[in-house]
Amino acid sequence: MSLSQQNAIEQNLQNVREKIAAAADLCGRSPEEITLLAVSKTKPASAVEEAIAAGQLAFGENYVQEGVDKIAHFAGHQPALTWHFIGPLQSNKSRLVAENFDWCHTIDRLKIAQRLNEQRPADLPPLQVLIQVNISDEASKSGIAVGEVGELATQIMAMSNLTLRGLMAIPAVETDYARQLEVFGQMRDALKDLHSICPQADTLSMGMTDDMPAAIAAGSTLVRIGTAIFGARDYSVKQ
Repeated sequence: MSLSQQNAIEQNLQNVREKIAAAADLCGRSPEEITLLAVSKTKPASAVEEAIAAGQLAFGENYVQEGVDKIAHFAGHQPALTWHFIGPLQSNKSRLVAENFDWCHTIDRLKIAQRLNEQRPADLPPLQVLIQVNISDEASKSGIAVGEVGELATQIMAMSNLTLRGLMAIPAVETDYARQLEVFGQMRDALKDLHSICPQADTLSMGMTDDMPAAIAAGSTLVRIGTAIFGARDYSVKQ
């Protein structure tokens, strides 16, 4: 990685943090309430190293094996890094997530939760998990309907190796701020309902590069930012 690329990642992170702070200030929130998750999918370990050097410690990965390889590469790093799995999870990959990641954002069915619970090693703390909600009701996206959250949450809460922390959503692309705010507001209300049966549910994972301000205004506690930090992605690289 060239020096200019290194400087770019550091500068990009600073820019994103400033945007988070500005969005939080506009709606009367503290920036400290919002976790910045750097989405490092398709990016090399060297790019992650530059982000770490700029103070970033939480990373999100969409592809299981790529994420596992990076986790192994940075094993033992101090201060400790936190790794979030944020992609669709197939049953045959659940063990790798259970054994390696700290968080899983994409639980959308009981079978996956059961497998993660059974496969989480006893010497690791419980896997922190989020239920993925298909808030825009898109056939192409994973996630459950808002009305199904309570049932799945109750089932997950009975699993000793998982800790249910909240909800995640990837809304349909929308350029109108008011519409973004409306959709994210539905997620805020859903988390409020979940919190009534699951007091530790404190996380709302929503908001990406193009809709982060609206997500923060609606109560997001974790924004998933990739391109604005690491630049455009090359999806021709086989995952």
